[in-house]
Amino acid sequence: DEGVVRFVLEIDPARAKAMETARAEAETKIKALGATSVSIVMTAHAAAPPPPDLKGGGHGHAHGAAKATGPEKIPGVDRIIAIASGKGGVGKSTVAANLATALAAEGRRVGLLDADVYGPSQHRMLGITGRPASPDGKTILPLRNHGVTLMSLGLMTQEDEAVVWRGPMLMGALQQMLFQVQWGALDILIVDLPPGTGDVQMTLTQKAQVDGAIIVSTPQDIALLDARKGIDMFNKMNTPIIGLIENMSTHICSNCGHIEHIFGHGGVTKEAKKLGAPLLAEIPLHIDIRTTSDGGAPIVVSRSNSEQAEIFRTLARHLIATGQA
Repeated sequence: DEGVVRFVLEIDPARAKAMETARAEAETKIKALGATSVSIVMTAHAAAPPPPDLKGGGHGHAHGAAKATGPEKIPGVDRIIAIASGKGGVGKSTVAANLATALAAEGRRVGLLDADVYGPSQHRMLGITGRPASPDGKTILPLRNHGVTLMSLGLMTQEDEAVVWRGPMLMGALQQMLFQVQWGALDILIVDLPPGTGDVQMTLTQKAQVDGAIIVSTPQDIALLDARKGIDMFNKMNTPIIGLIENMSTHICSNCGHIEHIFGHGGVTKEAKKLGAPLLAEIPLHIDIRTTSDGGAPIVVSRSNSEQAEIFRTLARHLIATGQA
């Protein structure tokens, strides 16, 4: 946006206090050049404690773990649910957007954090444009549509701009979006995670009190293989698994009604039974789910009486009834 300046300063952690003065001075001088808004984030490559030993046993505590205060509550947020997948392309973000709008339709106060920093898409799925404001230069005002309060890195970057960040910068950005966004009073904050088991997932579970994770997978074996790794990571981070969702479960031809199992069928059901975790939903591969999300109004909002929307509404009601949302 014209007049808006944002950048990151990588600093020596030993000089953090001194550099705060430099940050404030830089902000003042940039504003003097005519900038209407200046946001400067400082990151430091401090010697980090070793991460949890994912090759170890099932407790998720590494030798020499951080002596920090541990995961914190986000002020005003009652519960946090992570939506995760082992691999990309399984429809995790579409599920997250529709679940968020379904919970909002059921009267819940819902926030959605798009933590898929390399491929943010929630702003597009919720039809949100514009840039979040920062009135005091320290906190960020999220944007809102369809009853959902959203923060996404996609709102802070250009549409075709790649995010080329290393681990410390990712972790710093995530912590900013968790704790420096004015979320307000929320019944639930849904966090749409990137695929895999990397820095973002670990930072979330180490810094914020996550009440549970929902794993999204297609029925195909290769997706299930990666989903198991995601489940194992959450177990080691002591994050409860709320349940699994089988996405793209079936495809019904819109012309003849023929049912096809393009990615196989029942794989997630079997995996859920093996893990002793609930199968929360089976969502079909349907063109309306895709087109409505691409258009900025998820099917729960734009075609609320459809069979596909009812699947998400039923899931939302279940989470509310069981105290998960």
